[in-house]
Amino acid sequence: MMPNSKPTQEQKDRWHADPANWKAWLIYYNTEDPRLFPPKRTYLGWTVNFANPRSIVAMVVLVGALVGVIALATMI
Repeated sequence: MMPNSKPTQEQKDRWHADPANWKAWLIYYNTEDPRLFPPKRTYLGWTVNFANPRSIVAMVVLVGALVGVIALATMI
């Protein structure tokens, strides 16, 4: 895939179905996939693409925001 080209839905489906992109059946790791949060392998929802550094930063920010909201809620 070219660096600036958008992946097609077929390519995304192939990446998602490829067992080599899943570690321990739960962790998605694909350096070619630019998505931050691809769909989970099972059930509904999304997972983090751990091969994408922006995904990890986004996950840390989301978890930090959640912890912050919970901390503020317990102070009230």
